[in-house]
Amino acid sequence: MYQIDLLRHGETTLSHTLRGSTDDALTELGWQQMHVTVDQSIQQHHISWDVIFSSPLQRCRLFAESMAAQRQLPLFLDASLQEMHFGDWEGISTAEIYAKSPDLLAQFWEQPTFYTPPNAESLAHFKHRVGTALAHMQQTMHQHQFKSALVVTHGGVIKLLKCLAENQPLDKILSMSAELGQLNRFLLSDERGIRLLEQQP
Repeated sequence: MYQIDLLRHGETTLSHTLRGSTDDALTELGWQQMHVTVDQSIQQHHISWDVIFSSPLQRCRLFAESMAAQRQLPLFLDASLQEMHFGDWEGISTAEIYAKSPDLLAQFWEQPTFYTPPNAESLAHFKHRVGTALAHMQQTMHQHQFKSALVVTHGGVIKLLKCLAENQPLDKILSMSAELGQLNRFLLSDERGIRLLEQQP
């Protein structure tokens, strides 16, 4: 059984939009949000990690690289941990999308398993991709005898794993919480799959 703590990146320069696979940078506040969460986890909750996994997008990767160097931990970058690709909606705010395509946005919000934004990644593909990342993560941890990992990733990945861990329909994914800079703890095992333990501010 493995403990994986998923840290969502902090605020970015395009946080007001659906940036998906767009490689925008953390703001100063974004860096601070992540540092505060990690420092509190280490100092107050006595959390330690054996390894760090991260999305290669800079809003995750740069913080992961900093943490790995500071804590002298191995770091693995995995493109399968990237956010869902939003196609034609990349880098556009939901308000602007609603103004131009209110029906499409409403359909995606209510039934993302059935409605996919124009030229975007489907939820089914996203689920498969994140499942591949989890399998690689578990394999790596088993191979190196790691017990706990910090995973620096995106809101969509965390929301998807919450749906799976709580046995919720995938259409509930957009109603799941995954605040900027927040840590969510899961247990990963061969027998029971993934389980949500807790989330920390």
